[in-house]
Amino acid sequence: MADDLLVIIPTRGRPGAIPEIMQAWDDTGATADVLFCVDKDDPELAAYKAQAKVYADDARVRFVYWARKRLVGTLNQAAVKNAGDYQFLAFLGDDHRPRPGAMPWDERIRICLSGGPGIVYGNDLLQGEAMATAVAMTSDIVQTLGYMAPPAMVHLCVDLVWLDWGRGMGRITYLDDMVIEHLHPAAGKAELDAGYEEANSEQQVSADSAAYYDYRDNGGLQADLDKLRALIGGQQ
Repeated sequence: MADDLLVIIPTRGRPGAIPEIMQAWDDTGATADVLFCVDKDDPELAAYKAQAKVYADDARVRFVYWARKRLVGTLNQAAVKNAGDYQFLAFLGDDHRPRPGAMPWDERIRICLSGGPGIVYGNDLLQGEAMATAVAMTSDIVQTLGYMAPPAMVHLCVDLVWLDWGRGMGRITYLDDMVIEHLHPAAGKAELDAGYEEANSEQQVSADSAAYYDYRDNGGLQADLDKLRALIGGQQ
């Protein structure tokens, strides 16, 4: 099915990313639906709405305009709203670009996740297997937990949580040859802008790191893993 996978892309201040992302869809033969989540207070809101008009006739593409909730809040809102309508949900940043491979990347996601609850991620050419900076999962994970990322976090460390979930479930796949390139300043592939400066500020690094360790070490992760393992057990 062409509409069983939804890719959620929170985006702010980068309307020029929209045509680049959709070109990557075309270059890779992707059929997955894509949801661009735009903040209502984005200084580039008019440019985003102009891009939405360009893709108005593309059945794969939707735009939503919400009050700002930062990355995790926006991702969770979109994931929960759509989990009942899609078998699989994925997250890409607006600085990720899928690259051509032997098989369309979204089809590989479908195949990897067809066996039941699980998580899959590819090679971002920056962190590789060490971090799931772009990720896909079965939607029943979101329905079971009530979120796609722990809401105590704002932007950082959620890629570590996804690894913790997948490893704790025994249901995670890393595909080294499924390239979803991360065009990040740390790789010298983007210029620092307001979004990067905010997300990677000393204050945000400290806050999200503390939230992650609290979640991991003080019962949050264990509670979620108990739910996810029960989900797997109920489907076996």
